[in-house]
Amino acid sequence: MSKITPATAERNSTFAEVRASIDAALPVLAEEALACDAMGQLTPKVHAILRDSGIMRVLQPIEFGGMEGDPSELSRLVMDIAAEAPSVGWCAGVVGVHSFEFGQADPRLQEEVWGKDVYTWTASPYAMLGKARRVEGGWRFTGRWPFSSGTDWCEWIVVGGMAEAADGSRPGEFTEPHHFILPRSDYVIHHDSWDTMGLRGTGSKDVEAVDAFVPDHRVINVRKLNDRFYFRQNRPDSRLYAMPFDVVFPGIISAATIGLAEGVVRRYRDYSESRVNRGGIKAIDNPYQMAVLGSAMADIAASRLHLIDDMKRAYDHAMAGGEVSRAMQHEARRNQVRAVRRAADAAHAVFSNVGGNVARNSNPIQRFYRDMSVAMCHACNVDQPVYAAQAAFTFGKPIPPGVIV
Repeated sequence: MSKITPATAERNSTFAEVRASIDAALPVLAEEALACDAMGQLTPKVHAILRDSGIMRVLQPIEFGGMEGDPSELSRLVMDIAAEAPSVGWCAGVVGVHSFEFGQADPRLQEEVWGKDVYTWTASPYAMLGKARRVEGGWRFTGRWPFSSGTDWCEWIVVGGMAEAADGSRPGEFTEPHHFILPRSDYVIHHDSWDTMGLRGTGSKDVEAVDAFVPDHRVINVRKLNDRFYFRQNRPDSRLYAMPFDVVFPGIISAATIGLAEGVVRRYRDYSESRVNRGGIKAIDNPYQMAVLGSAMADIAASRLHLIDDMKRAYDHAMAGGEVSRAMQHEARRNQVRAVRRAADAAHAVFSNVGGNVARNSNPIQRFYRDMSVAMCHACNVDQPVYAAQAAFTFGKPIPPGVIV
């Protein structure tokens, strides 16, 4: 495996440096939020800030310029950014979390992605919309996927697909879920595909691959990933990667969404300072509107703690040499979606108390609310199936199919 050289990175950042860099940049990121929305992607200034801050390398392997850091701290940062610059926080999380998966993949893949440039970004999505035919040395892969966040700034992509059996049996039967990793030359971005009511600045455009050859070392079996097979095979001494993928990835999605909900509540608080209703009463003197604000702020704080505590507990357990059990994983996922739902309900409560002026495009509350509403549609935030799965697991019943746990 390659070591870091001056051509790729002067040295690994510390998390304290990342935190200081992002804290200093938050006002700039907030100022750029509207420009991101107008462009339909992150602006060059935002890209440079995220790139240089080190936030995108928090979960990246140490020998490739990363920190192999604490996902709970990354979650906290993602929340903080999303509360000020929604699309920026979303991309920081969704793009930044991919190094967790790549960090335990085949060493040849890591060399291809980060060997020349440790700052390389990778897009997704993971929806199982592709089909892969088995061929000698790899796969022939075709598909089209929506919602590839941050994709304009990414040189690689990881996408989901159903594959034929790896041993060549049952040709034509696409039954095995895999992640396929492709360089920028092997897929196209459909730039006219992103026109949405919210999270416009993420640039989550459609991507498409047609009969691309994907060698075996760029393919990840989803079941093996969730069973920590790749961690044991490729990075047994890097305890970060002992954490389950299906805790870390959806946890980052949850963090970004909670941050968006917090952004709604913050904007409501700011708006309340100067708002006067048609009866001449200041919002800050209206006990009902202040009660809504107080309860919403409490629910946001609870949601942040709920998510971060579970992520930290799993991380500490893994770092101490333990295995994050299925019970812990189910509990973490249950708490993630519950935290998101609580935060979203808090945002909805304050939004319902803003009054008619919230309909104006000049009112930032509506922008944050639209972004949060779109984020709530992400598969990882769908809560009822996760509750049902955790309850089923508790009583030893079969887990409903298709649940992200």
